[in-house]
Amino acid sequence: MSDQPKAPFASVEDAAARLEGASYLPSPQISTVSFLADRMEKPILVEGPAGVGKTELARALCRALGRELIRLQCYEGLDEAKALYEWEYAKQLLYTQLLKDKIGEMLAGAGSLSEAAERVASGDAVFFSERFLLPRPILQALLSEAPALLLVDEVDKADPEFEAFLLEVLADNAVTVPELGTIRARQVPRVVLTSNATRELSDALRRRCLHLYIDFPTRERELRIIRARLPQLSEKLSEQVVDAIQKIRSLDLKKAPSIAETLDWAQSLALLNADSLSPELVASTLSLVLKHEGDVEKARGHLAAIAAARP
Repeated sequence: MSDQPKAPFASVEDAAARLEGASYLPSPQISTVSFLADRMEKPILVEGPAGVGKTELARALCRALGRELIRLQCYEGLDEAKALYEWEYAKQLLYTQLLKDKIGEMLAGAGSLSEAAERVASGDAVFFSERFLLPRPILQALLSEAPALLLVDEVDKADPEFEAFLLEVLADNAVTVPELGTIRARQVPRVVLTSNATRELSDALRRRCLHLYIDFPTRERELRIIRARLPQLSEKLSEQVVDAIQKIRSLDLKKAPSIAETLDWAQSLALLNADSLSPELVASTLSLVLKHEGDVEKARGHLAAIAAARP
């Protein structure tokens, strides 16, 4: 369920304050792009490493603007039917059975197969109408009576052909259903697309979006996030965790830890009643921060430096 719809962002400062009120601590760039996207009614293409808060930004925008979140998770092989709509064939068949007497009356007196076919075709509108349409996320966002935000998550995982389909939606806030014609948005949705850059997105898609790259947070911003999410953590341990994460990221790793891993690590240290980092504690909890064994082994060679309070 969403909050009641709220007014558009009045300024960059208003966007920053409302995102922070939605438990998201934005950078100045994030606040600026969020404000512009809302006022210009343009999609945001959010790129960056996994776990830096791209999807969470969409959720925070929903809370800040009082919009309903409608999410489309992309994957290889995703097609229009799964993203846009499907016909409820079972329901159509049930109606056909219920109306078989009427269909018989319609065909009565037809002099040829051609004439009978024409009579059946004239009733297509009965069976191909919105009552038999099963909306998927994109159509749900366009048909929503309440203001919505459409999250197209990990769009880079979908096939390039799927991007061409998205262009109509992003350019016109409309889709074409062959049996019904063009369906336009009842309320223009806000749209957030996220990408982990597993493949290059088309220039046409990029042109229709405001671009936002979210990198690993600065030390100051990461510390603010930990303080906001885990107020029970001591100031000393919060600073040690952030410094340790910053040092780990400086190593030549297959997958550097994101803010998601930072928060998991900090929470686990709180559950372990830790009051400071030690090389032994770092060694026993590294698997919470690094997800590849090769990265864990590499970090084990720097335990003393990682556990140090500050460089």
